[in-house]
Amino acid sequence: MADKRNYYDILGVKRDATDDEIKRAFRKLAAKYHPDAGGDEQKFKEVSEAYTVLSDAQKRREYDQLLMFGGIPGADFGGSGGRNRTYTYTGGADWSEIFDNIRSGDGAFGGFDFSSIFGGGQPGARQNNRPARGSDLTMTIEISADEAFTGAQRKVSYTIPSTGEKQSLNVKVPAGAVDGGKLRYRNRGEYGANGGARGDLVVTTKVAEHPLFKRDGADVRMELPISVYEAALGAAVDVPTPDGTEVRLKVPAGTQDGKTFRFRDLGAPDVKHRGARGALYVTVRVQVPTHLSAKERESLEALRSGDQRNYRKDVERYGS
Repeated sequence: MADKRNYYDILGVKRDATDDEIKRAFRKLAAKYHPDAGGDEQKFKEVSEAYTVLSDAQKRREYDQLLMFGGIPGADFGGSGGRNRTYTYTGGADWSEIFDNIRSGDGAFGGFDFSSIFGGGQPGARQNNRPARGSDLTMTIEISADEAFTGAQRKVSYTIPSTGEKQSLNVKVPAGAVDGGKLRYRNRGEYGANGGARGDLVVTTKVAEHPLFKRDGADVRMELPISVYEAALGAAVDVPTPDGTEVRLKVPAGTQDGKTFRFRDLGAPDVKHRGARGALYVTVRVQVPTHLSAKERESLEALRSGDQRNYRKDVERYGS
C-alpha cells in the first residue's frame, strides 16, 4: 500500500505548527539523515522536500488547499509510485501534474520557484530528483591595515542554514589583501540537494584605514609634510614604507606643493601577480608657518623686498 504520509507527517509536526517548529524539526532530521554525516540519503531527500514547501508561507497555503481535496500523499518517496503515480480528484483534475509542479518549484498553478532555497537551479526549472548544488554562504572579516600589508590568519565559525550545524575554518588572508577583496573556499557552503555538491564559502575582507598610507590596489600613496625652507632650498627626508623600512627622498630645491615622487616596488604586495609589488607614491605638502618670531619676520621681509620675481604675471594680464 502506498505511503499516505503528508509533509507534516514527514517532519513530525502538527498541521498548525509554527514556522519555528517546522524549522527546528527540519534541522533535527536533516542533521540526522544528511549523507555527509552518514545518514540515509533517501530520507534526507524526503525531509528536504517537505521543508521546501512548508517553510514558505505561500507554498504552504497552496499545499494545504490541495490536502483539503484528499488523496495527496506528500513526498511519497521510497518507491511507492513517486512521479509516475497518478492522483485524481472526482472533478477530473490530474493531481500528479499539480503535485509535481509544487515539488519542482512551479507551484500548482505556476509562478513559484523553489530552487532558491537550496541553490543551483534556474527559475521555474523542475528540479525533481536531480542533483542541485548548494548555495554559497558569505561572511566578512575585519583586518588591520598592517595585516593587509603582511598577511594574516583568522579562525572563523559559521552556521549551515539548512542543518544549523556549526563549522570552523582557518582563513588565510594573503599579503596585499584589499578592502572588499574576496576569498573563496570551495565546498564549504550550503549542502546540495539530491546528492548535489556543496556551495562555496565566500569571505570578504574589510581593511581598516591606515593613518598614513592610502591603498590604491597594490600601489600605496602618502603625503609628506615639508617646510617652506626645505621646499625652497631642497632637503633629504627619510620616508617610511609599508614594509616597515625607510627610503630617503631627495627633495630638489624649488619643489612645489603637491609634487609627487614615485618609488617602484615599495608599495603593497600584488595579490593578482605573485612576487610583484606596487609602487609607493609620496606627495609633498609644503607647510607655511602660522606664527613667526620677530627675527623670522625681519628675515622674511628682507627677502621679500629683494625678490624681483613676478609670481602673478599670468593672472595680471587678464586685469585692466
